[in-house]
Amino acid sequence: MAKVKDFYDYLNSIAPFDTQEDWDNSGMLVGDMNAEVKKAAVVLDITPEEIEKAKAIGANLIISHHPVIFSPVKSVTKGSVPYELIASSVNALCCHTPLDIAEGGTNDSLAELLGIDVTLADDPILRLGTVEPTTAEELAEKIAKALNTKVRYADAGKKIEKIAICTGAGCSLIEAAGEIDAFITGDASHHNFLDCVQQGITLIAAGHYETEIVVVPVLVKKLQAQFPGIEIIDIKQENPIKFI
Repeated sequence: MAKVKDFYDYLNSIAPFDTQEDWDNSGMLVGDMNAEVKKAAVVLDITPEEIEKAKAIGANLIISHHPVIFSPVKSVTKGSVPYELIASSVNALCCHTPLDIAEGGTNDSLAELLGIDVTLADDPILRLGTVEPTTAEELAEKIAKALNTKVRYADAGKKIEKIAICTGAGCSLIEAAGEIDAFITGDASHHNFLDCVQQGITLIAAGHYETEIVVVPVLVKKLQAQFPGIEIIDIKQENPIKFI
């Protein structure tokens, strides 16, 4: 039977942990590398609800995109996610920016879903691509339909051909994208929209959850192929943010 370390080593082979951003915290964050894996669950975020779901299906390993410990913690108390993982003997592997950067990872999964061929930018977390000439509204509608959500966008008022993609909160990388007509990301502030329009860039924000959850089924398939003797489960996490 495979151990947690085997899963760590596989993730490290497809999304090397040493590629993570300086501010990130990816890798083996909670648990025992030598624990045998009974079943594994894959999620975007590890929450108390996801721990309970994992326990209910007999999974003792959760693999997530977002780190379960991000900022330094000063205490680990009952009810907190690290505590509940330890108390439940559930291990946590987290692969954040390495999976964003990796070939076939978060950004590539979103691009594939949108039907956009992309290449690496100078900043490896970004993807660059081209689309048939389209309008901001048409591109926003296409993204909303593909992700089954509502999107926010600010129209720079010109035809769109050159685009950049960065899932999650990617607006800090807009300048690194170079000469583009549109930037597609998850989160954006009011001022991000204003700044982009002033630069002649259409900005489309399709939701942090929506732009990143697309990698979960992709990762599940990869893990199932690598570990055919272990059940790998997508426990179908829901977006905690609701729309009215």
